[in-house]
Amino acid sequence: MINPRHTWPLVIAATLTCAACVSTPNAPPGANPAAPTALESSPAVPAAVPPVLPTGAEPVNLNPADFSADITNAYWPMKPGTRWVYRGVAPGEPPEDIVIVATTVTKKLANGITARVVRDTARSKGQLVEDTMDYYAQDKAGNLWYMGEQTAEYENGKVSSRAGSWEAGKDGAMPGIMLPALPKDGQQYRQEYKKGEAEDNGEVLATSTLVQVKTGSYKNSVVTMDTSNLEKNVVEYKFYAPAVGPLLALDISGGATREELVKIEQAGPLAGTGPIGKPNP
Repeated sequence: MINPRHTWPLVIAATLTCAACVSTPNAPPGANPAAPTALESSPAVPAAVPPVLPTGAEPVNLNPADFSADITNAYWPMKPGTRWVYRGVAPGEPPEDIVIVATTVTKKLANGITARVVRDTARSKGQLVEDTMDYYAQDKAGNLWYMGEQTAEYENGKVSSRAGSWEAGKDGAMPGIMLPALPKDGQQYRQEYKKGEAEDNGEVLATSTLVQVKTGSYKNSVVTMDTSNLEKNVVEYKFYAPAVGPLLALDISGGATREELVKIEQAGPLAGTGPIGKPNP
């Protein structure tokens, strides 16, 4: 894990280089654009002492009765039918169009918890690059848990890899936190754990930033740093806005790779519900 005091200047530099604006709470005031109807009822950002969250290979004993597939986390509310559209840009590579859909589908997992299926699809030049079904659930405190994924990478229209797929409760895999209910600067947590295959971690760097992307300016956004025990040199920063969700992702480990929110909208009831390789976004 990299000390956030050393990495925060890199976030600013990378973001400015990529022509996005990220500033501290002392920056000139900005207004969040109106959220789509699907997000208007999202709860206010809470203010309280955050709970202790799991880290590393720490076991957790979760009661399925304490979880819901109805995601209302203040920093990523997932009302079914909401679609986020991103533009991904990497040096020397063609741009990617990334679509995330909170589907109308739920899945009962091996650990007994019923999760929301969230479809994440990437295309380049119209061709499928990666297709993933992510599984999320929320506990009674409002923490957003990552429960697993079924993923496939594609080359020339054919599956090239399914590495990284896992499900909480299977083969020793354990869930982790995607977003705390009550983010606090310096808060650390695991995002997923399957030994040797899925060992990602998260850390909250800031909770009151102003972030500007193509869809507008967003105040009181949370900034996290994602790392992996399996890829020590990989560092990614993610920015989340209240009542909206992910705004921007910056991978600074290999250049100025970025994914920026360009549109958020309502999708049809079947969006994202197709089989792997045919997402129907």
